[in-house]
Amino acid sequence: MAECRIAALLARGLASGAIRASWPPEAASTGRKLAIFSALFPPDMSTLTAVRKGNVVAIASEALTTFEDTRLPFDNDAAPEKIFAVETTQGTAYVGVVGYTAHFLVLKQALEDFSSSDEGLDLSSREAVFETFRQLHPILKESYFLLPESGQEGDPYESSQASVLIASPGGIFGVYDMREVHGYKRYWAMGSGYPYALGAMWARYDDLEPGPLATLGAEAGIAFDRSSDGPVMVYEVALAPGE
Repeated sequence: MAECRIAALLARGLASGAIRASWPPEAASTGRKLAIFSALFPPDMSTLTAVRKGNVVAIASEALTTFEDTRLPFDNDAAPEKIFAVETTQGTAYVGVVGYTAHFLVLKQALEDFSSSDEGLDLSSREAVFETFRQLHPILKESYFLLPESGQEGDPYESSQASVLIASPGGIFGVYDMREVHGYKRYWAMGSGYPYALGAMWARYDDLEPGPLATLGAEAGIAFDRSSDGPVMVYEVALAPGE
């Protein structure tokens, strides 16, 4: 069974150009191959959206959890949330998480610990978000047993194995697995439903307010992505003065 899964993932990786035709010597075992492919193709089965317009930022998600081919729908999930609130130095921010289900509680607890520290949690700018996640990475390894290998030959940094979308009083920020941080002026989406969400938000950005537009993006993911399903959960935060 494991070898069949490797074969399918290998074909996918070769077709996309993400991997080479030969294995490095250290990847000879089946377990090592599966670890590499899990890192190359993480289970980012979700749709997260965020919209910035006027003095408001909105963030939304759908509510389906999947385990490979198994679905845990909203009405049977005691904790379907993919977005959590956290207090920052500017006020309440919202953090959406895609990837492994384990990331949600890990990141929620770790960022709450930052929030309650003397310095507080700063998610006010691209640089502040980067510094937060730079400090977070060794904590994830030491306290939460993160395996930082990316599995991609030649990667320049260890992977934090998670991608998050942030709506804060400082704006919209996306953080990817090597702690690269992007800021977005209008909208963005993450997860397996992101292409559909981006298209929907692009088409209606001038017509809708942030909350309804973020909801529309998530609904587009639900409509076309097999790993997304309703209902949509949406949250809004006011931008800080001067942002």
